[in-house]
Parts: sequence; C-alpha cells; structure tokens
Amino acid sequence: MKKIKKRSGPKRRDLKRQVVKVFDQAGRKELNYKQVCSRLHITNKDEKNVVIQIIGALALEGRIEQVARGRFRNKHQISTINGRVDMNSKGAAYVVPETGEGDDIYIAPKNINHALHGDQVRVITFAQRKNKKMEGEIVEVLERARASFVGTIEISPNFAFLVPDHKKMLVDIYIPLDKLKGAKHGQKAIAQITDWPEHASSPFGIVTEVIGNPGEHETEIHSILAEFGLPYHFPKAVEKVAEKIPTEITDEEVAKRRDMRGIPTFSIDPHDAKDFDDALSCLPLENGLFEVGVHIADVSHYVQEGDAIDEEAVERATSVYLVDRVVPMLPEILSNQVYSLRPDEDKLCFSAIFQMTPEGVVKKEWFGRTVIRSQRRFTYEEAQNVIETGEGDMEQEILLLQRMAQNMRALRLKKGAITFNKIELRFQLDAKNRPVDVLFKESKDANKLIEEFMLLANKQVAQFIGRKSDGTPTHKTFVYRVHDDPNPQKIAEFNNFIRQFGYRLHMNNRQTITSSLNQVLEHVQGTQEENMIEQLAIRTMAKAEYTTENIGHYGLAFDYYTHFTSPIRRYPDVMVHRLLQHYLDGEKTPKADRYEALCEHSSEMERLAASAERASIKYMQVVYMSERLNEPYLGVISGVTQRGIYVEIIENKCEGMVRLSDIDDDVYTFDESSFSIIGNYSGRILQLGDKVMIKVKKADLNHKQLGFELIND
Repeated sequence: MKKIKKRSGPKRRDLKRQVVKVFDQAGRKELNYKQVCSRLHITNKDEKNVVIQIIGALALEGRIEQVARGRFRNKHQISTINGRVDMNSKGAAYVVPETGEGDDIYIAPKNINHALHGDQVRVITFAQRKNKKMEGEIVEVLERARASFVGTIEISPNFAFLVPDHKKMLVDIYIPLDKLKGAKHGQKAIAQITDWPEHASSPFGIVTEVIGNPGEHETEIHSILAEFGLPYHFPKAVEKVAEKIPTEITDEEVAKRRDMRGIPTFSIDPHDAKDFDDALSCLPLENGLFEVGVHIADVSHYVQEGDAIDEEAVERATSVYLVDRVVPMLPEILSNQVYSLRPDEDKLCFSAIFQMTPEGVVKKEWFGRTVIRSQRRFTYEEAQNVIETGEGDMEQEILLLQRMAQNMRALRLKKGAITFNKIELRFQLDAKNRPVDVLFKESKDANKLIEEFMLLANKQVAQFIGRKSDGTPTHKTFVYRVHDDPNPQKIAEFNNFIRQFGYRLHMNNRQTITSSLNQVLEHVQGTQEENMIEQLAIRTMAKAEYTTENIGHYGLAFDYYTHFTSPIRRYPDVMVHRLLQHYLDGEKTPKADRYEALCEHSSEMERLAASAERASIKYMQVVYMSERLNEPYLGVISGVTQRGIYVEIIENKCEGMVRLSDIDDDVYTFDESSFSIIGNYSGRILQLGDKVMIKVKKADLNHKQLGFELIND
C-alpha cells in the first residue's frame, strides 16, 4: 500500500525546477541569487541558502554559466519545443515534437514534473552531448490528454488510491475517503483527477463511477470501454429524441426521390448482423449494359446537423465492435430499425447508380436520394452457396455481380492495390458470455463481392466531387479517406526481415514494391510465418485516416477515395452524404476548417475503437486460456525481445510471453540483428517463425496477459 507523503514545504527538486524556470524566462539576462529569490518570493533564510546551492549545482552541470562574481545566466539560448508525452515503463518519457520534425526528446524521470502519458507539454532542451539523444525537461503541461482513469480501488484506514489499469499511467490517484462514491476495496472504478499539488507525489482525485467487481464479465467489458474513453450507454435525452423520430415514409418524400422499389434488390450481411446499411440492385438494360445500384441507408435525412442525436454521433464518431457486443454510434432503435434496410420494407437511401458492362466497367453514373424495397436478406453463407452452386434465390443477379466483382478486383490488384488476408478471430460464447471456442473468420467470394461494390461506390463518389472532367482537382471541400505511401525506411526494414524466410521485395519503384508485396503475402499463406509476416506488413504501412486534403489511397491504389457506404456506424460517411447533397444542389464549397477538425476527431476515435476491440479480444483470449493451464500447445515464435520471446499458439492464435529467466536449459542472450535469442553454452537459437511447444503457465486477467513456459524435447 502506498503512503501519501507529508507536504511540509518545497522539496529541493521542486525548488530546482523553479530556479531553472526563472533563468529560462530571463533568457540571457544576468541574475544573482537575490534576484532569483525575489522572483520566487522567497524570504526564508534557509530556503535562500538552498537557492544558492542550487545555482551552484546548475553551474557545475553546465545549465547556467557564471559571468561575474555572484552573477549567472543561461549558458545557451534556451530552446523550447511543444510536443506529446510518450511514457515508458521505467518512469522516463520521450516527447514527440508536434511539428513532426526532429528526433524525440528524452525526459529523465526527475524532469517529467507531473506530466502524464499523452499530455501536450512544453519542453526546454539541454545542450546535446556527443552521440547522445536530445534531452530535456518538461516545464509546462499545456493540455492533459485525459483526466479520468480506470483502475482498482485500494483502501487504507485514512485514505485510498485508485491504481490505474493503463500501463503508461505510472502514478496512482489519491482519493479521500469521502470521495469514493461507495467504491469498496478491490473494486474497479473510474476516478477523475481534480488537482495535483506542487509538492505531492500523486495527483488527487474523486471516484466518478463504480464499475463493479474485477473478473466479472460486465465489469471487464465496461472497464475496457472506459479505459479508452468510449461510451457505455446513450444519454436518456438522446434516446427520447430517437424514439420520437417519425418512421413513416410519406408520398411527398417519395416524390422527391428516385423510386427504385420495383428493381431486384438484396442485402448480404453477417448472420448475426442487426443493422443492414447497404444493399445492391441489378437490372439489365436494353443497351446491353446493367444498372447496378449501391444503396446506402439515408441517415442524414433523419439526423439533422446539430440536433441531439447528431451531437452524440459526432462525439462517438464510430460504432465499437467488441467480442460480445456492438456499441453503436446511433441509438439502436434507429440503427437496427428505422435506418436498417430490412427486406420487404420501404426504405430511404442515398444511392450510387452505375451503368456497367458485364465485365464491371462503369460507363455512366448517377448519385442521389432514392427509395428502395429489398426483396431478400442473404447471410454471407447463403450468398456463398449461391455462388458455389449457381442455384438459389436471385442467382442471376448474384452470379453477374460476382463476375463483375472478380474483374474489378483483378484490375485493382494490377494497378497496385495491396491485399491482406488478415485472420479475424471470433469467439463462440456460452450463456454467461464465457468463450468456449475460438473461430476464424474467413473472407470468401460473397464477402469480396460486397467489398468490391462498396469500394466502387466510395471511389466514384470521391472522384465525382474531387476531380474535374479533365482530371484536375476541383478543390471543393470534401471528406476523403486517405492512405499515405509507407515510410521507405520501414519498407527497407521489412524487406530485410523477410529475407531470412526466403522472401524479398523488389524496391525499384512503387509499382514493383506493391506487386512483390502481394506476391509475398500470397506465398506465405499456409506457412507457419503467415500471420507474423502479415502483421509486420500491416505495421509497415502508414495508417489510413480522414482528411479534407486528398493525397489518394496507397493501399487501394486509388487517387480518390472516401467513405460513403456506412453512415450507420461511421460519422465521416454522414458528412460525405451531406456534402454530396450540398454539391448536387449546386451550392458553393464550404470552408474546410470545421470539416478538417471533425476528420481529425473521427480518425482519433477510430483508433481508440480499434484499440478497445483488440483489448476485448485479448481479454477473451486470456479468459479462454485461463481454463487450459498447463495444457501443451504447438506455437510459433511471433516476437523476440530482451525480456523474452512471444509465442502465438497455432491452434487458436492466442499469444503469450516466455520470459528468458524462465528458460532453464541455458542462459540466453537477445540478438537484435537476427530477431533471435541464443543459448550462451549450447548455441541453441530460437528465432522468429520457429515452432515451439509451450504450456500455459499464467493467465493474468487484470493485465490481459498470458505467460507461457517452453516444453523442451
């Protein structure tokens, strides 16, 4: 149990920081100790003596210089940099400059000065010593990354602490006993930092919500959402507004739209989906072409900009897909009923209509609001059966669209698109939401059919707004989904890594890189290193994001791309619908600033949602393996560090660590150059991709970590 430190006056370290700040603010002006004390409002004789000692120590450290007897100034012109804090597990940190230029700045633990992971701070940099990283000291916290933290309550007779779950939150939060909100010792809770006194080692806070007892399913899932600042419930006011939205489609509304209710239309979705936000239609034309419609739920018709539902959707920006549930962006009464393109119901849509050749080439396009009536809802399995057997409901439409999709996909790959066959995990859960089996989600032709037509709609909408007929940009404000070219250094490092498995990239130009990368991803399928190389390839790529500044989409090999097809679960799609209608109405381009801010927020919320989704999977994996302790499994080494090797179990993709200290047949040394550990006496080498037998030694539900032990032959 931690003890709160007595606050009996300024510590020497805090006073030193204040003295440094005085000299920083003085620039190159000379100061004596009396002037320093005056600026710090120090009158106590003992504290004045401490200031004299600190000034002398700073001079010896080279931070300041003596220019005359008793007079000092900064030795160099002080450089200040703003950036974000990236804490490490040892209590030190790096500050990443907000400009994106220059190296990260190392911050020793003694110079962090109450900053927390992710905070925006101002740093003063020290004179860089030869062959050393730039070092600095945080002198001001400009903006906290977060004020609330999830953790476990620890209570003593006189006070309590919340011990945060966040791995990079290295200080506990002091909670007065009257601010616990009923939380009991050992329970999970959310605490908000209210103050951090100058001389306190821990921030002060209050409990804002008691989540529940650790280990209980609902408690852990709620904790994951809270850890990433994601919502758990809709505000009652928002749900009340949603309940009052009129669902009846009037004749007046139909008259404003293109009526497509008589055209063969269907949706294909996962078997457990509740919201169907897209549908396809297909109709042969007399000119030999086919009219293909991509119909998307018209969310922006019902949700008006600035209303209560819209403001909540802006804040959430995305739906979150956890192992056992979906946390929707929009209230379920809307996403699962009003908007959902359920069969045999008239529905309002925003549609992209294409006249296409049987080979999938677009000859003409139209965008606008429609009313549709889906005749059939297929699961992916049902649509796949039609594709494989050529028989079933709407087989002519499905088989034609399947042929178009195959041709569009082949053309996309030829132009340099990258295809990842990433394995997606799913869990079979019992009535208590405990995992009883691990399943792998496989992408088949039915999945790829839907994917290709969604990509087509997204690409064509972006081109329609962003590109003139002569191919030059229109410079209209719009929301794009962009994906930058990968960092050349990362590509080179990835190429160096895969060489040890017999693969290589052709680094001549962009086209040869993407072509050879696709070949590698194809060749690794079915090999023991498949998942590892795919994961590393994904990490090598830049992150896709939303922005008003179009730079194209590297991974898809599209010059223009947006997100138009999922407004039920992504707020950028709602913005795209509104902007598209704005331009269809002949309106002028709006200012980009507001949309860019919404794009940045949406990108950040997407990253948080993805992190929460990964955390829920990791948690379920640990729960699953906690009932299989000491059972043997065949695994593949998926990572090598100084602390140990990571092993991924082939059977279920659960990953855990074997610590070097737990390998008892030799003393092993980490070799970074070969991604391996080497036995000092036996010369035994264990490296990435090697198969090993392990047993589960530990399943840590609190930290969502698995500990493995090698089973030696």
